[in-house]
Amino acid sequence: MAEDSRVPVSLSLDAWLDRLSQRGGEPGGGAASGVMLAIGAALLHMVAAYTPDDERAQRCGRRAVELRGDALRAAEDDGVRSAALGAALAADSSPERDGRIVDAGTAGGESSATLVAIGEALAAELRVLADRGNPNLIADVAVAAEAIGAGLGGALTNLRACLALTRRHLPTGQAELPSRFDEVVRKAAAAREDVALLARAVEER
Repeated sequence: MAEDSRVPVSLSLDAWLDRLSQRGGEPGGGAASGVMLAIGAALLHMVAAYTPDDERAQRCGRRAVELRGDALRAAEDDGVRSAALGAALAADSSPERDGRIVDAGTAGGESSATLVAIGEALAAELRVLADRGNPNLIADVAVAAEAIGAGLGGALTNLRACLALTRRHLPTGQAELPSRFDEVVRKAAAAREDVALLARAVEER
């Protein structure tokens, strides 16, 4: 899919949400998951900024800035993949259509796996700041946890959907999808549950 399907996250929030609400899939749920991860990263950076005397918290803050950028880039990329998958699904039924769906669905799975990896990295920084961050900002840590959990959950849902769709359109005799996708699903589900548990624990403080 050409780069003209790329919707930059540098749009105003209102404009980006308006694009999200339209037909076309660029952006779609995967991009929304990336934006939620970026929001979680921004909140983590804010908590770190209010914890200036703790070097580990400062390292977390610097890492959160990097991961926020990664999440936004992944959100834009996912919009392109989503548009390609939508175009493949809209094509007339044919063997070529099945091939396009397999290719686009696999690319969509890769995009979701990238978002999952970003969410897992953010979860690691979240655990540190939940322990060492400024206690006056514990509510912001909890909101960051909810945002990261939502982003992880969305990426996991999209990954599962892409894998299921791709498998339905695999030609007879074609090799199964790489087994590493199943490992990504397993790790993502565990990470999402860990973040949810941490969010509950933080809220109860």
